[in-house]
Amino acid sequence: MKTKASPKAPLPVSSPDVDRLEQRSLRARTEPMSVLPLGDGLYEVESASDNTYLVDLEAGRCTCPDHVFRGGRCKHVRRVAIEITEGRTPPPGEIALECHDCDAPVFVDEDEAIEPAYCDEHAIYPGDTVVDRETGDRLTVVDVSEYRADAVEIPAADRTVADYWTNEDYDPDVPVVGAVYPHANVEPNGVVPSSLKVYVFPRTRLEKAADTDGKR
Repeated sequence: MKTKASPKAPLPVSSPDVDRLEQRSLRARTEPMSVLPLGDGLYEVESASDNTYLVDLEAGRCTCPDHVFRGGRCKHVRRVAIEITEGRTPPPGEIALECHDCDAPVFVDEDEAIEPAYCDEHAIYPGDTVVDRETGDRLTVVDVSEYRADAVEIPAADRTVADYWTNEDYDPDVPVVGAVYPHANVEPNGVVPSSLKVYVFPRTRLEKAADTDGKR
């Protein structure tokens, strides 16, 4: 599971706020720092001076001299809190993954994190229209399972979804998605007519389709 640090950069401060900020809060925002979530409520902060400190956000502790020797709520603890509030860093209990389709950060429960991850724009649900990356065909999703492509058998082919010859270039350890041809209006959690055959695909083979107006 990969997590990335936030970009090492100062955060913007509007002019009226500058005069009202306490010194540690001002430095927490204006100094270039990067924050790397480690899990279990711990964060690694690289400071402007390239020193690295460990922050336990829930306990309000940091390994920097300001906290260790002065007992203050240091700029590193404040920076982690700011980045969480502004959506740059996941809160305790969550982890940041990259969206498979656009690389945007996706915050998920660290105990339930699975890849590939998808942001709200690219996540798919029953009833959504998707495009088969292999053929360009449009399909309607009827189920997004938790079963891996290398664990689901295709009885007619006597092999798994991952081993099916048109799926060889796609990840074997991703969830399987069921979809129907031709494109049909299927309500979320609705019943699929028995006349429509459900085909199964590795999740990474399917891309959320754009709307007719060009939006996803």
